[in-house]
Amino acid sequence: MSDPLLLDTCAVIWIANDEAISKESREAIAAALTADDPVYVSPISAWEVGLLAARRRISLRMSPEKWFDRLLGAPGLRLAEMSPNVLIASSFLPGETPADPADRIILATARELDLRIVTRDRRLLAYADSGYCRALAC
Repeated sequence: MSDPLLLDTCAVIWIANDEAISKESREAIAAALTADDPVYVSPISAWEVGLLAARRRISLRMSPEKWFDRLLGAPGLRLAEMSPNVLIASSFLPGETPADPADRIILATARELDLRIVTRDRRLLAYADSGYCRALAC
């Protein structure tokens, strides 16, 4: 069994747009898919993609809803649960946490489901370096 993964929103966008990610991230994702282990995406990433599209910070060739639905149709990708427990836990994370609520929800999801976050976000990587979660720089 591979290391269970959770894609941060930036990773979701880069992978969907076929942009370069680190070799280690590519190999970890490939290993998960080969082992038939799901690679998770948080529902909060749908909100972030919608927000980025509404603010014209990303350009999509289709509506954000269709874009996200299409993303989740990719083999091996699965929507992570965003339970009330995860949402509450995002308010009580240990250590010095990012201020961004979406980042906090992604962290709480990773901690609750024991997932390794694939991200380039410096704040999430620094949090992982503090030992509160696991992350892989992409």
